[in-house]
Amino acid sequence: MFNRILSGDMPRSRTLSAALLLIFFGLALAPFITSGARPLSTAATICVYIVLVASYDLLLGYTGIVSFAHTMFFGIGAYGVGLGLSSVEQPTWTAVFVGLLAALALVLVLALVVGLFALRVKAIFYAMITLAVASSFAVLASQLSDFTGGEDGKTFSVPDLLSPSFQLMEGDLFGRALDGKLITYYIVFIGCLLLFLFLLRLVNSPFGRVLQAIRENEFRAEALGYNTVLYRIWANCLAAIVAALAGALFALWLRYVGPKPMLGFEVMTDILLIVVIGGMGTMYGAVIGATLFIIAQNYLKSLMAEGSSALEAIPMLAQAFHPDRWMLWLGVLFVLSIYFFPLGIVGKLRMLKSASRKR
Repeated sequence: MFNRILSGDMPRSRTLSAALLLIFFGLALAPFITSGARPLSTAATICVYIVLVASYDLLLGYTGIVSFAHTMFFGIGAYGVGLGLSSVEQPTWTAVFVGLLAALALVLVLALVVGLFALRVKAIFYAMITLAVASSFAVLASQLSDFTGGEDGKTFSVPDLLSPSFQLMEGDLFGRALDGKLITYYIVFIGCLLLFLFLLRLVNSPFGRVLQAIRENEFRAEALGYNTVLYRIWANCLAAIVAALAGALFALWLRYVGPKPMLGFEVMTDILLIVVIGGMGTMYGAVIGATLFIIAQNYLKSLMAEGSSALEAIPMLAQAFHPDRWMLWLGVLFVLSIYFFPLGIVGKLRMLKSASRKR
């Protein structure tokens, strides 16, 4: 049964299996095992970033395409839902779906245009074209203040079912009120789970095998009769659509859209870091990498503040662990992860498992 759910792509490592189960149950039960808004927001962000990074890994890890336009598709999905809800007096599900469908249509058109004009060029030239397109779109979103809210973005209301005032039933369940915030979280969690399983099925299908063949040797794939440009365009479109759906879920959770959290280049660098940390060409790398990165991003600063206070007797160490330097230590952790896990965490675990079997 699990083999079918995971499309035959089993973790192939007990350590990796244990980590994935821990993350799955941690995210599934997050509303009931944590208290406060911050842990739940962290869990929702992890869910969204798992799908966002996995969709990018479809391009980079499985097809060998380096693109910097992925945040543009993510942002379009978020803005589609946000602008759809902010344009009506009474938020309804119709506004959500109309905005989402409009966003998906725009994403598909842009992905096709970028694919047709750019995927025929090679490596760094394609990356530069996508970077230019994504930067232009971010500037456009910032300048169209009447439509998008400009740099400030837009806050919006959500349908009654998702509002904090909505109560599914009276009383609490395991100390947690069954309100709209809980429903929103599980919409995000289940939506991201289904999207991740879709990507897992995609990369383990014949289509996914062709993408891997193109990554390994495009000339040989063409010699076998595959239209490599067409396959790369399809991969670009599918990855863009999944990224847009992740952006829509993120907007529903935040109830806000803005250029920095949705279209900023920082989001793209985070995606690249997570892919490298988790392991390219392994969908499970997105799960491990996103979980570790988002937790570090949200809690490393607080942890360093406590460490700095505990080391007040040693001024040099206290200054070194000052919370304002959390980005420095995050960078150090990234460098160490690359040094000790050059294939990513998932790649390293699978390699160790394979080596132990050969013995």
